[in-house]
Parts: sequence; structure tokens; C-alpha cells
Amino acid sequence: MSRIFDALQRSGEERTGVKYPDMISVATEALEPRHEDSADQAGTERTALERATTERARAIAEFDPAALTEALEHGAATTSAEFPTLQVAVTAASRLVFFTEPDSLAAEKFRFLGVRLRQLAQTRPLKKVLVTSTLPEEGKSLVSANLAGVLGRRKQKVLLLEGDLRRPVLAQQFGLGRLAGLGEWLKGDRQAVSNIYRLEGPGFWLMPAGDPPDNPLELMQSGKLSRLMEHLATLFDWIIVDSPPLLPLADTTVWARMTDGALLVTREGKTEKGPLQRGLEILRKSDLLGVVLNGRTSGDTQNYYQRYSPTRVKKENKEREDRESKDKESKDQPTS
Repeated sequence: MSRIFDALQRSGEERTGVKYPDMISVATEALEPRHEDSADQAGTERTALERATTERARAIAEFDPAALTEALEHGAATTSAEFPTLQVAVTAASRLVFFTEPDSLAAEKFRFLGVRLRQLAQTRPLKKVLVTSTLPEEGKSLVSANLAGVLGRRKQKVLLLEGDLRRPVLAQQFGLGRLAGLGEWLKGDRQAVSNIYRLEGPGFWLMPAGDPPDNPLELMQSGKLSRLMEHLATLFDWIIVDSPPLLPLADTTVWARMTDGALLVTREGKTEKGPLQRGLEILRKSDLLGVVLNGRTSGDTQNYYQRYSPTRVKKENKEREDRESKDKESKDQPTS
């Protein structure tokens, strides 16, 4: 904390010409209880001092983004628990199968995708994952939301960040209606992180895009977004970024520089070879974590999996136990 206060104090003095007192010296002096003070009074003074120093740090950061950046590099006071909680309404029409059909083959595929990402995280730095596609309507938002749900089941703090500021859909998919999000935060003057919501049920956090701004690419390149991503990385175990498609926009290249790797979503029967090739050329090979084939249909595989789905297995086990119980009862009955 001392480095944070030093950085904010130096910046505040340079910007305003007002010399602030040494925060560490003030803290030491104030936290030394007088002999006549009781333990309760000392505790009250300590709480008041901590509140005052935190407010001073935030006040300086409000008018000096550079000081905030330096402070965030050494840790920030914000925690994921400070964000509000919202109830969601996920319907079958949303196609969020991990929530509506957890025993389906599609949900199992997302669980497998989560396992692969955790395996990759053991071999390389991997926390901020970009999910994109070559063209619209290939299912990148669908994959992003289901993947966030999978990763959140392991009691890890997962943030689903809607990076598509042009055509946002995530808040609608969760039945949340209009919410202030990333666009409003980038346009605002506040440095404190806001517009993040914990979703009750799914168990992860969401930062929606908000209302589409007039200048999304300009906002993304302002410098605030990179500082935000650095801060969010200290609060969450995983950050899943649902970005715009690669073609024909430049937004995704900005996101690629701020994330640790990318998943490229394709759709069976829709993604064409030419656009896919151009999309792969835009992404650096080192950034590409893998390609996700969305919308694949296979009746044989579906029927095979249904025999091993948790619901099917539980049902068959219950039926077998009932049969065994009846057989035992019939054997125990005396014969005349």
C-alpha cells in the first residue's frame, strides 16, 4: 500500500502544487494509541484513518489517470465482491445449453472446451481469452457465454466481458434488458471500475457492452481500456472477451493485443474457406488457441452420448435398484 500512496501523492503534488502530508507518517502517528485510550477507541481511529486514506487515494486518482495506472500495477482496493448481483432469466431460445440443457451433448462439449483451456493454462500464461469469428452470426457470443458458465462451475471468479460495442447481445440473452456497460465506462470520467454485475445462478460476472457508442474503435484505443484490462486481471481468474468478428472490422485486433490467446469460432454450413483463411491471416499464430466448430450435427454421436448422460445413468440406476428391491422382497416372503 505504501507504493500506491507514494505514487498518488507525488502525482497529486505535481498536478496541484499542493504538498500533501506523508501518508505513511500520518498513519504511523495516528495508529499509536495514547495511554489513556481504550482498545475500542484505537480500533475506531484505525478504521477512520483507513477510510480517509482510501478516499484520498481515490480523489487523487480521479484527476490523474497516470497515478491510477501506477496504483493498479501494485494492487487495487476494488474486489469482485463489490459489484451488484442480478437475477437472470435464461430460456431455451437463448441457446445457452450449459444452463438450459446441462446433460446434453452440446453442454458436454463446452465442458471439454473448459478442460482444454485449463490444460493450456498450465503450460502458458492464460487468463484473458478472446472469442471471435470471421463473420457475424457464427456463434461467438453463444460460445463465450457457455464457456464462462463452464469455467465458473469450478468456483473460480470468471468475468464475461462483452467487447462487441457495435452489436451487443449478451444482456438480452440473459434476460437483463438494458444495462450500462463497457461503452458507458469508456466514455465516462470515472476511473473506478463499475458496470460489472454478478449473475445469480450462472455464478459468474458480466460486463455488458451497454448502448452502442458512435466511435467504438476510438474509445477502445484511448488507453482506458488497456488500464481496465490490467486491473480486471487482478480481480478475476478468467476473463472471457466476446469480441466483434474479424472481418471487416479492426476492433478485434485491438482486443487481441490485450488478451492472452484467441478462440476462433466457425459454423458448419456457414463459414466459407475464403473468409476463414483471411481471418486466420489476421490472427497471429501465437495468439490462436484453437478453432471451435459450432453447429455440428451428428445423430449417431448424439444417440451414443444419451446412453451415458448423467440423467440417463441416474434413471437406469434407480430402475435397477427398484427391481433388485422388489426381487428381494418377493424372496423374503414366506410360502404357504
